[in-house]
Amino acid sequence: MFGQQVLVLNQNIKRESGRKVQTGNINAAKTIADVIRTCLGPRAMMKMLLDPMGGIVMTNDGNAILREIQVQHPAAKSMIEISRTQDEEVGDGTTSVIILAGEMLSVAEQFLEQQMHPTVIISAYRQALEDMLETLKEISTPVDTSDRSMMLKIVHSAINTKALSRWSELACSIALDAVRTVELDDNGRKEIDIKKYAKVEKVPGGIIEDSCVLRGVMVNKDVTHPRMRRMIKDPRIVLLDCSLEYKKGESQTDIEISKEEDFARILQMEEEYIQQICEDIIRLKPDLVFTEKGISDLAQHYLMKANITAIRRVRKTDNNRIARACGARIASRTDELREEDVGTGAGLFEVKKIGDEYFTFVTECKDPKACTILLRGASKEILAEVERNLQDAMQVCRNVLLDPLLLLGGGAVEMAVSKRLMERSRALTGIEQWPYRAVAQALEVIPRTLIQNCGASTIRVLTSLRAKHTQDNGVCWGVDGETGCLSDMSVLGIWEPLAVKAQTYKTAVETAILLLRIDDIVSGHKKKDKDGQMGGQGAE
Repeated sequence: MFGQQVLVLNQNIKRESGRKVQTGNINAAKTIADVIRTCLGPRAMMKMLLDPMGGIVMTNDGNAILREIQVQHPAAKSMIEISRTQDEEVGDGTTSVIILAGEMLSVAEQFLEQQMHPTVIISAYRQALEDMLETLKEISTPVDTSDRSMMLKIVHSAINTKALSRWSELACSIALDAVRTVELDDNGRKEIDIKKYAKVEKVPGGIIEDSCVLRGVMVNKDVTHPRMRRMIKDPRIVLLDCSLEYKKGESQTDIEISKEEDFARILQMEEEYIQQICEDIIRLKPDLVFTEKGISDLAQHYLMKANITAIRRVRKTDNNRIARACGARIASRTDELREEDVGTGAGLFEVKKIGDEYFTFVTECKDPKACTILLRGASKEILAEVERNLQDAMQVCRNVLLDPLLLLGGGAVEMAVSKRLMERSRALTGIEQWPYRAVAQALEVIPRTLIQNCGASTIRVLTSLRAKHTQDNGVCWGVDGETGCLSDMSVLGIWEPLAVKAQTYKTAVETAILLLRIDDIVSGHKKKDKDGQMGGQGAE
């Protein structure tokens, strides 16, 4: 009776528990962090990845790299998640969040080996996180968001670590202008929606220096009729989202005709309907009509006779952007068009041919609340990378405008926080002070990686950096990412928003806590694979 083996789990399920799982998770996290490690700082290397479809991605944006990597280990998957969270939340710091989380876990390893219980480590980490965020608040400096040169400096530090750093002047002003344009103050509530209203249009060809922010919107469309005007000064713009063609019934309809005249009458009704729609539009004397649906040939004819340029099948998002740029309102039915729906804010409408496609520009708007960023560059890959970098830059701008507090970059903050944690840890009693101290050491990974990526001597520079931070006014000292030497960050002008840093710390420590909590992994597939292989854990 006692000798029998009782099977609770299915045969082909693999179960790991206890210490093995924790070391496995920590190793997985470390591996992911090592992949990303060389992508930190101004001397960052690029990674080239082949996606499953055979396309190429060249980037040093932490999130973009991890998005393309296929992993099997569950802990590695959660590491990849956090860089995505960081990207969606604040847009920058995707690389550092992974490196920090990996380091937080690897310093916890020694405590687990000493049979310390994970919950003890976790509570110490929690305590450390609170103190870190407190310290960040203390050492942050407020910034005047209307000071353009300061704002450019902030964006510059964000772009400096990217491929765009050669054109950083251009990129900074592009990002800043775009964000300034879409900034909307609604009764004291700031809304900056980059995703919807700052569209990046990538046009291969030309050189990167040709890129610019348009004071208005650009759409990849041509006019519908060749004889319509291609350039209009101060156009009156009407935006529709209904089709200018005969409306067919929603359901199938049958019409029985007894006399021949009836057929002519039906055709005539269709024409009259279209004429009626066009007259509704012509009544307002617009110069330009944009519609999201189609325009029939007859409608084109009527509009052309009235000297109105029409553009059809515009994307809904583009239509919203045009509405915000020129102050028009989108009408769903032509008979509801009013004078106030007409947009008069644009100064110029023109159709240009770039490369081998036609683009419609609605520019020189008076007070645009939406804009298009036109990117030019040699190849698709370069453009994709430039777009990613600009997104980061714009997010950084947005964070500063929403929360105008700054911290120093270049590892200066990490060292300052680390020193503060070390001081606090002396006041702690009991076993928790060791993991608490470990967090302080883990923070040093950021300046250390910066030094490594420059090829300078890690130990020497880090020791002198620690020494600097023990002095009274040493908070500003960090690593110059270009040379690997110590320098005063406030002189170099390397700043980053508090929102980004705080989010990085929160995410990194939370993830470390999450992965330390796990003590059992049951991985198995309900059915065997075709080759009869067992599904277990992969890339460890």
